[in-house]
Amino acid sequence: MKPRLSIRSKLILSILPILLVSYSTLLFTTIKSVEKFVEEEVIKELAEHLNYAHSQYLERSEVIKYSLMQPASAIPVQMRLQKKDKEWLKDALQRWRNTLPFADVLTIVDPQKNVVARVNNDLSGDLFELGDVVDRAFRGKKPMVSTELVPYPLLNREGKTDLGIPHRKNGGALMVTVVIPVVAPDGVLIGGVIAGDILNRDTHLPYQINRIFGSETELTISQSGFSIASSLKEELSGAAPLDPKIMTRLQKGLPYWGEARIGEKNYKTVFEPIVNSRGECIGSLSVALSMEGYRKIRRESDRNILTSAFIGILLSFGIAYLTAGKLTKPLKSLARGVERIEQGDLNQQVAVHTTDEFGMLADSFNRMASALAERDRTITKKTRDLEELNELLENRVAERTVELRMEMGRLEAILTSMVEGIVVTDSDNRVILFNPAAQKIFDLVPHRVLHKPIEQVCELGSFCILSDCIGNVRSEKELYKGGEEELSVKGKKLKASISPLLDGAGNFAGVVMSIRDVTVEEEVDRMKTEFISTVSHELKTPLTSMKGSLQYIMNKGKWLTGTERELLSVCLRNTERLIRLINDILDISKIEAGRLEFSFKPQSIGELAVYSIEEIKSFAMSRNISIVNCIGDDIPFVYGDHDRLIQVLTNLLSNAVKFSPAGKVVMVSAKREGNYVAVSVADHGKVIQWADRGKLFKKFQQLASAETGVRGGTGLGLAICKEIVERHHGRIFYETEVTGGNVFTFTVPVYEEQR
Repeated sequence: MKPRLSIRSKLILSILPILLVSYSTLLFTTIKSVEKFVEEEVIKELAEHLNYAHSQYLERSEVIKYSLMQPASAIPVQMRLQKKDKEWLKDALQRWRNTLPFADVLTIVDPQKNVVARVNNDLSGDLFELGDVVDRAFRGKKPMVSTELVPYPLLNREGKTDLGIPHRKNGGALMVTVVIPVVAPDGVLIGGVIAGDILNRDTHLPYQINRIFGSETELTISQSGFSIASSLKEELSGAAPLDPKIMTRLQKGLPYWGEARIGEKNYKTVFEPIVNSRGECIGSLSVALSMEGYRKIRRESDRNILTSAFIGILLSFGIAYLTAGKLTKPLKSLARGVERIEQGDLNQQVAVHTTDEFGMLADSFNRMASALAERDRTITKKTRDLEELNELLENRVAERTVELRMEMGRLEAILTSMVEGIVVTDSDNRVILFNPAAQKIFDLVPHRVLHKPIEQVCELGSFCILSDCIGNVRSEKELYKGGEEELSVKGKKLKASISPLLDGAGNFAGVVMSIRDVTVEEEVDRMKTEFISTVSHELKTPLTSMKGSLQYIMNKGKWLTGTERELLSVCLRNTERLIRLINDILDISKIEAGRLEFSFKPQSIGELAVYSIEEIKSFAMSRNISIVNCIGDDIPFVYGDHDRLIQVLTNLLSNAVKFSPAGKVVMVSAKREGNYVAVSVADHGKVIQWADRGKLFKKFQQLASAETGVRGGTGLGLAICKEIVERHHGRIFYETEVTGGNVFTFTVPVYEEQR
């Protein structure tokens, strides 16, 4: 069984990781910040001490330089130096020595660096060899200050044998050397004064550092890695050489920062190289700062930080404990209320008298409990009502079932009595309905058809062509399309209409086929066509005679009155209209019978349009309508029958004029579209309605005139145009103008494509 924790315990446990993470992060960042601050302060203080030590290191040499520059340039000194008056010059050196007691070496040399006088002894005439510093000062005729390594022989000649310097290879003493050239007024070098402050065992600079910065700061001057002057006790400074890595960095002319342990203390040190006049490292100046004080400060800071963190954690836990108790008290009341509601007491109310979120939660809980109680009462009432409605619904379902069965019986009776054969399949193409008319057409009994694949049924009834049509209906591409097929089976002419059945989700659910036997209908239609053709042919001869007679009478009958002439004109117009009607009927009869002859030759669409416009010109003028020919000379020849194409154009122009309002324009245009020339006749009449567009190219279908609204003609004109265009392997179609009006377009093959 899992231990059950109270909300107070969970709150405290959830606060614990937050406190630990927060205080751990705070401790870590604070300690790191203190350490970084201490490190930066140590480096800053070391840099200040080193800068001061460096300034003090060169202080006495600057005093020597500026103290000797004036007497060295004095005329008496120059005269005595030119005469090499040793006694006078030595006496002058002694006076200068009294002024500069810290100058360990005071020597006057001639231009060849031969000693003329020394302050420490009477030796003279020897060569003063001390690196390049003397040569550079003489060449530049300017004072120079440099730290040089003075060899033992030169130290002995200068009388400095009491320095206690241990003899080492490449040994000697470090001396801050000042060279002041003595130059005559005419610019000629006549000698020089060389002064030096020997650093070995010199306590001046270490004393200055201790005096300014205290005993925690130590200064050391090293020569070739060995200490020669230090503020440390002699036993601490020792005779051990510097670390090789420090020496390597100093030899490169670079300072070194690091830590070192001297005696019982840890020091932060910085070494700066001391170079001679040739840039060679001959020693180092180092400052060491004791870390004990800083470490003590850091330990105290860490202790204070940890103490504060511990106290903060204790206080946080105490506050969290009290807060958790205050927060969980109303939650416990809510929990008890929920338990009582769970036990069925929906009238339970929780008493929490606060205005915070818990008070809002308690109010919401009380409202919820009241709503649940009310809803329980409503549900009980609705349940009783639902039971009554359910009983009523069952009665109505039973009634609807009886009605549905009756409706299905009526539908089955309708399907059974239909003349058309009806075949219905399911989604697997198995036959589920096969009415008696279909049985008669297929010549199959139901037990051989029902629940059989439709392909097998089509094969049994010699209707294999229907299998391909059904396959197209099932395909994704043709899913929502059907079609009508004409086929001839066993001497019968049939029309089959095939459509898909879709379920509620729009998926394929089967196929419904309607098959009609049109053998008798087509035979009747054929007989009707033959009858009309025969009658029309028989009527054409007498009508032609009547037309000729009427024209003769009107041309020769000058004695006719106006009324008589008007009556004869009416007879002539009606005779001509009847002849046109008979010609249209004969043309459509010949086309359907395949007896209409065509003479295909290269034709110019422009010329055909001119002929057609001339034929219809008088009719257009009578209606105040202009015909504009927009066909250009760039239109290629077409391959067709001259008279039949004129017949098509004339018919289209006649319709355009007939259905255009007076004062409008009819336009004829043509353009090449691939291997065809498209000829268009556009008018500005009323746009043909969608309901009438399906009648346009069918026989005996008429539309009303634009002005009178009266239907005229035989309704054969567009049907004849369609048959003629299709015999030319083209097509004819209708469009609407963008700005209003109607456009009839037909296509004829280009002549080059017929070769």
